[in-house]
Amino acid sequence: MTAHRRHDHPPTTLGDVTRVPWHDMRDTTGSAAAIPFLLAALASGDTAASSTALTGLRNRICRYGFVVDQATAVTVPFLWDLVQRPQVTCRAQILHLLRNIAGARQWETTAAAYPKLRRRHGDHIAWEDAARRAVRDHSDAIPRLLADRDTELVRATEELATTLATVS
Repeated sequence: MTAHRRHDHPPTTLGDVTRVPWHDMRDTTGSAAAIPFLLAALASGDTAASSTALTGLRNRICRYGFVVDQATAVTVPFLWDLVQRPQVTCRAQILHLLRNIAGARQWETTAAAYPKLRRRHGDHIAWEDAARRAVRDHSDAIPRLLADRDTELVRATEELATTLATVS
């Protein structure tokens, strides 16, 4: 008997990464097509590859620590999946990235000061909101991460939890 995979739920684990139309999305550098490869490198357990991949991913989905784009919200569930895997070598750094995404408000803040920008950059404002919601919507792993033995991971989890408590 062949198991049939249901595709009515949004992609959230690395097993679902191919269900995302990455080539049709944009990240802060252009096409988001490289994101699945960066996620796979993060999952590899290789410290050097993970570090390089995290730098590349950060540049694509949360450039400068506050600029998000279309692919950011879609990438967030995969980051939550990775941070729960003990073999991932940069889990605390992934949590820092999630914290930055949760606090990203560059376009929203600018549009509040200059409302005419909302007409021109409305997509960017929506992408920020979607990215923040994605971090919050997948944060049910926080209690488990707070119970981890890795003190760096626990500290990063506390920082993310604090950020989520202070942003809407």
